[in-house]
Amino acid sequence: MAQHAGFSRFVYNYGLALMGMINHQEIKGSSSYKIDTIKKLFTNYTKKQPEYAWCNNLSSRVYQNAFRDLKTAYSRYFQGLGEQPVFKRKKDKQSFRVESSNGKVLLEAGKTIKIPTLSTFRLKEAIPFSCVSQTFTISKSADKWFVSFSIDADRLPPRIHPVIEPVGIDLGSKTFATLSDGNVIESPRPFKQAKTKLGQLQYRNRHKQLGNRKKGVKASHNAKKYQDKVRKQHYKVACQRLDFLQQTTTRLCKTYGHIKIENLNVKGMMANHKLASSIADLGMYEFKRQLTYKALWYANRVDIIDQWYPSSKKCSNCEQKKETLSLSDRLYTCDECGLRIDRDLNASINLEKAPEEVIIEKIGWVTAELTSVDSIKPT
Repeated sequence: MAQHAGFSRFVYNYGLALMGMINHQEIKGSSSYKIDTIKKLFTNYTKKQPEYAWCNNLSSRVYQNAFRDLKTAYSRYFQGLGEQPVFKRKKDKQSFRVESSNGKVLLEAGKTIKIPTLSTFRLKEAIPFSCVSQTFTISKSADKWFVSFSIDADRLPPRIHPVIEPVGIDLGSKTFATLSDGNVIESPRPFKQAKTKLGQLQYRNRHKQLGNRKKGVKASHNAKKYQDKVRKQHYKVACQRLDFLQQTTTRLCKTYGHIKIENLNVKGMMANHKLASSIADLGMYEFKRQLTYKALWYANRVDIIDQWYPSSKKCSNCEQKKETLSLSDRLYTCDECGLRIDRDLNASINLEKAPEEVIIEKIGWVTAELTSVDSIKPT
């Protein structure tokens, strides 16, 4: 698996390097056409050279998918959906993709899986039922290898939610989420809890020879062991955060039929160095992403409110707007009607009452006045 991951990384960097040379010489043609030409060069010439004979011992599906990934990366870059492609490194996440050239294959239930063009492998977690798939992605996180694949399955019919009325959700750094009905969701803060252990690990290994590629200094074996420990620690934190977000978003989508959230500028919020660590630990963007795609799964409606809507400065009772409101003011006090209310609760109530003109995107299903599954209509 490590050899195939290295093969995929080598081919991706090979194509990216030649793309840089072609673009520097201002050769006309689309990026897709250029990458297809580079792929033909690799297949018909580079692979046949003696120094690259090792490429013939590995699955050809790996390098074909690597060129497809490079093509996708450039396509996303020119569409403004991603950054310019950069070279992959061995110390980053390792992954590659293969597929069956003869169509879909049967995967039997159990603790073994036969991956096309590779071999049969044992699984830590058993496949619960027999299914069919064609494309398999193998990746490595910390010291564990994972295989992921898609299957054809019918989704369960939409369910009826206990709460149909709109509910506003305000995300914050102190409390993860405050709902307009008064419920509060606290964050486990996995990174904050693991920061002490991570600091101790880094301090004890401060004198390790970590290596310097520019100076030609290789990392010591003990340094590599230390880096593996750091990867495991970060992987554990990432799993805790992802599990919390998955469970929270699923519970919200099953409970509430109509959710309103604010379109936060997470990148701009992280520019504040005092809050950057807390905001990154919360996973606000991932929370919004999961809510939007699960809206179709659970027959929800998710409204995205404009980020410039003054949900925090506006009084939820008389709608009087404050000119200034600092982050230290955790209690909102209205100068007009005298309302005293928690700052996050006030913002969530304002999001619930947000008018149509400040809603920039509506995702999911129409959920008003649902009485049966048949009354659900897609937007």
